[in-house]
Amino acid sequence: MKTILERYDTDISYKPVGKFEETRYEKIHNVIFSNSNEASIKVAQEISDLIRKKQASNKTCVLGLATGSSPIKVYEELVRMHNEEGLSFANVITFNLDEYLPMERENRQSYYFFMHEHLFNHIDIPEENINIPDGTVSGESVIQYCLAYEKKIKNSGGLDFQLLGIGRTGHVGFNEPGSHYNSGTRVITLDHITRVDAAPAFLGIENVPRKAITMGLATVLSAKRIVLLGWGQNKAEIIKKTVEGDISSHVPATYLQQHGNCTFVLDVGAGTELTRNKTPWLVDESLQWTEDLTAKAIVWLCNETGKSILSLTDKDYNDNGMSGLLALEDSYDLNIKMFNRLQHTITGWPGGKPNADDTHRPERALPATKRVIIFSPHPDDDVISMGGTFDRLIEQGHDVHVVYQTSGNIAVSDTEALKFAEIAKRIAPSKEAQTIIDSIKTKKESSFDSLEIRSLKGNIRRGESYAAVRYLGLDDANVHFLDLPFYETGTIKKKNLSDDDINLVMDIITEIKPHQIYAAGDLADPHGTHKVCLDAVFEAMERLKEEPFIKDCWLWLYRGAWHEWDINEIEMAVPMSPDQVLKKRYAIFCHQSQKDGVMFQGDDSREFWMRAEERNKDTASRYRALGLSDYAAMEAFVRHKFD
Repeated sequence: MKTILERYDTDISYKPVGKFEETRYEKIHNVIFSNSNEASIKVAQEISDLIRKKQASNKTCVLGLATGSSPIKVYEELVRMHNEEGLSFANVITFNLDEYLPMERENRQSYYFFMHEHLFNHIDIPEENINIPDGTVSGESVIQYCLAYEKKIKNSGGLDFQLLGIGRTGHVGFNEPGSHYNSGTRVITLDHITRVDAAPAFLGIENVPRKAITMGLATVLSAKRIVLLGWGQNKAEIIKKTVEGDISSHVPATYLQQHGNCTFVLDVGAGTELTRNKTPWLVDESLQWTEDLTAKAIVWLCNETGKSILSLTDKDYNDNGMSGLLALEDSYDLNIKMFNRLQHTITGWPGGKPNADDTHRPERALPATKRVIIFSPHPDDDVISMGGTFDRLIEQGHDVHVVYQTSGNIAVSDTEALKFAEIAKRIAPSKEAQTIIDSIKTKKESSFDSLEIRSLKGNIRRGESYAAVRYLGLDDANVHFLDLPFYETGTIKKKNLSDDDINLVMDIITEIKPHQIYAAGDLADPHGTHKVCLDAVFEAMERLKEEPFIKDCWLWLYRGAWHEWDINEIEMAVPMSPDQVLKKRYAIFCHQSQKDGVMFQGDDSREFWMRAEERNKDTASRYRALGLSDYAAMEAFVRHKFD
């Protein structure tokens, strides 16, 4: 019998973070990389090798291509190979998976526009070899068009390689839940969740088309080789269902289990829910029990049994696949160590408690008064994610500075901007105000904001930021706006992080010389800004690492409106009283433009203040369930330690 790797016919030697094992849980070959950039480069290399192999045999290479955020880095690397390594696409024929319907090619949200912007405009592929479903076909001609698309794929020799992403509904292409495994290219009605996910790019769900043309599941499965990309914690749940679940039309991607040459290429975040990562003791009885893994297992065991830490018994450990851990240490000692570990994370002094023994405290006692930077990717992440801790740091006399990394202008709706422009005109009538009003009223759905509108929207966010931090008692002089250049495109699509961005972050760190930095570690942010902003902080601190003040600077990561740290990961938990919970809520309310109907909700219809409050209360509840102190709410942090 062939091993799992021998069954997959690929020349590429993927190097995952952890070895893939064929277990009773996993039904699709998958590899996990430390980050999506590394993984994307490896996938691009496989595509490049396939193209060159076909060229050597004087054959065409037929590629099935995907759109969305997942393959962008793959395309970027292919363009680099073309420019720097002579990779030619002259023998390549491409077929894209899907297109919105109706959709004009020139629309910036069209997949035609996307593919040319990210790939086709930068390589030597013949125009006649590019095939993208036509979003302008209509009426009875659609059926014939779809049949012709299928025929053209077959006449080209079939798909040699199909690149896929995966939606949170489990769709591949636009094959939504309910799609039949034998389906071909056709028109499909988009699932509501799919439209919600697309809403930010269209500046509101009302602008997202309800239909699309998509290759069918049978078409996808006919490809000789399939690689599916999955990035980020937002995809972790659907990846688990697809890789470990039963084949079902309710999760169309599960049909990939039937393909003999399919690999899921994941980053760490996307693989977190897989059994071998989330509960590895259920897969491997011989694993090495590190301190962190032990903590993770004990928290999981408490959740499974409904017990507090100190009430766990030998039987609980043995009955739940943890006999190997119990063989190393008895349950009493394990329980006490874990209880103490969590107890020591709780502190009402996030800046350190002066004149106190800090041996088991999350933060140092000295210096008693610390210089603190709170980096906020958007102009409200500071109060949404750590408003209670922010308030506590100010109350306890630390020199707190908040640094807003981006303007957040694209998150302000035209309706909100129009309201402010009209108010400005009433207060001081001007030609400039009328120009902005006219520009907003006549703006087309697919057009960019003018520089004047973007400036107005940015100033709305600034005004709200000042209001929020003043409410917490912070002086205006300690509020800084970087307006990082990578963000200032006026569209959802951003530039790559550059030295200009990093230098701005370095400058503010050098100016303040902080003892503490707080930064957003919530990489589930659906539009990626958090990750870029965190990368800017990491790179800035790396470049400054020889500076004496950096050696004494601790970096704490908070999470935002989408996810919280797992209890076993938390290294500092700051309790909030009921009064502080209300104070945080009112600070968030100052961001009025983000309060109702904001376009970046993700899959959660609750307002940001509700998400944050319920998340903080849930963190306190989980501590309480484990047998620790009872608080109204808690904010959680993990310390990032540089090598």
